[in-house]
Amino acid sequence: MSYSRFFLYALFASVSGLLTACSDPGPATPSAAPASTAPATTASMPTAMGNPISGEGVPNPAPIISKNWGNLPAGREWGSTAGIDIDPIDGNIWAYERCGAGSFGGDVPINCDSNPVDPIFKFDRNTGEMLANFGGGIMMTPHGIHVDDDGNVWVTDFANNASGTKGHQVHKFSSTGELLMSLGTAGQPGSGPNQFNQPNDVIVGPDGSIYVSDGHNGQGMTSNAAMAEGLAAGSTARIIKFSPDGTRLTEWGQIGVRHGEFRTPHAMEFDSQGRLWVADRGNHRIEIFDQQGNYLESRYMYGRISGLYITADDMVYAIDSESSPTGHVGWRNGVRIGHIDEDRIVGFVPPHEQENRVYQGAAGEGVAVDADGNVYAAEGPNSLASAGGAFTKYSVR
Repeated sequence: MSYSRFFLYALFASVSGLLTACSDPGPATPSAAPASTAPATTASMPTAMGNPISGEGVPNPAPIISKNWGNLPAGREWGSTAGIDIDPIDGNIWAYERCGAGSFGGDVPINCDSNPVDPIFKFDRNTGEMLANFGGGIMMTPHGIHVDDDGNVWVTDFANNASGTKGHQVHKFSSTGELLMSLGTAGQPGSGPNQFNQPNDVIVGPDGSIYVSDGHNGQGMTSNAAMAEGLAAGSTARIIKFSPDGTRLTEWGQIGVRHGEFRTPHAMEFDSQGRLWVADRGNHRIEIFDQQGNYLESRYMYGRISGLYITADDMVYAIDSESSPTGHVGWRNGVRIGHIDEDRIVGFVPPHEQENRVYQGAAGEGVAVDADGNVYAAEGPNSLASAGGAFTKYSVR
């Protein structure tokens, strides 16, 4: 869906609602309570297209929900995920699930080390039929996934196994599952020249350079003292850039709240201008950089963002899975949609309803959008049970 068509759809929905509300004023009331003199909070200030904080009144461009989307091999059980992407060659869906993790067998947690089934999937975007499945025995906890222009599949392996032989790496696979490259030292977290410390996401830039967002635990550091302690302990929050052959070129960022610093750089995307967008989840913002790591600008209206997707016509889809009464008060989970040129929300895909998250619901961690405007969510630990499976498809009418 192009930006102009999306904007007209959203504007029509907004104006229609306004005309409906104005057409019948209803019976007059004998008296009205005096208007509040308290200043309006951000969460109570609707825009012309609804309230971007709660999602109320914001148009939903993909209202048809297909839970438990995608076909698993016989005998498999869905685990949680955080990553999903679109194949730029054929438009189908690449994703992973964590080998049943999110469910437990006896007293031993399931993961891709204890249950080394193939975690990476390709699905037909129309039918959900499985087209490819590979990657078993290589990873511990897959986290980010990206498909480059040549159809290669990149996956970050976020955590190490007990024996220190897997994890804290980035793997590049061919579309048929051949392992082509691995970055980082297997099972050995750190900030050294060939180390990652909880790599969140990976993306290939316009010139073939490789970008890795590294460091997951900064989001839990909510004071200056905690951030200083985390830095002293070696925790990371950075973007590392590599050449196409895997040579380390540069890095930027650390745990913090200033521009160019992060508290969990959870996801990345490039826009049509070649700018790198980083979902800075712990700081509730998106930071935008050029390809050399120079800070350009920020966005603040997308929530506590776990996943990003930018379409060919520069529409931003940001999925918020983490806002909560203690983590981001008042903000509702879901997918917020806007254009790269403005910090303004023009669409909202609501979350799954969940009893223990009454006002905020539960949404996935990864998001992708196909050529028809259908939205796909990769369901994380917060939303897996409500979604009924690792993936949800939200279709346009």
